[in-house]
Amino acid sequence: MRLYHNPRCSKSRQALNLLSERGIEFEEFRYLDNGVHPDDIELLSTLDGIIRLSDLDSETVIDFGDATVIAELISTNPRILQRPVLISNGVAVIGRPPENILTLLP
Repeated sequence: MRLYHNPRCSKSRQALNLLSERGIEFEEFRYLDNGVHPDDIELLSTLDGIIRLSDLDSETVIDFGDATVIAELISTNPRILQRPVLISNGVAVIGRPPENILTLLP
């Protein structure tokens, strides 16, 4: 499991705590420092709501139906990635609310 985590985000911290409290082993992936993991770009680009609209330039126009455009956008500008995101076994879920990540736990 890989948790896309921003320590400055309260929802992200809550998701991290949910996993830790349950003793779940996961990789804490700080995407603002490391970018988006190359293995995850395709999966993340197909996830509804993966782009933080509030972090987009007001003049940016995006075709949300084009996963290639989304993949390029999140790979070149990871700060626009919604957070937290948990990936497990080829499935991803946005942790908004943080309890959403529990759907991927065994």
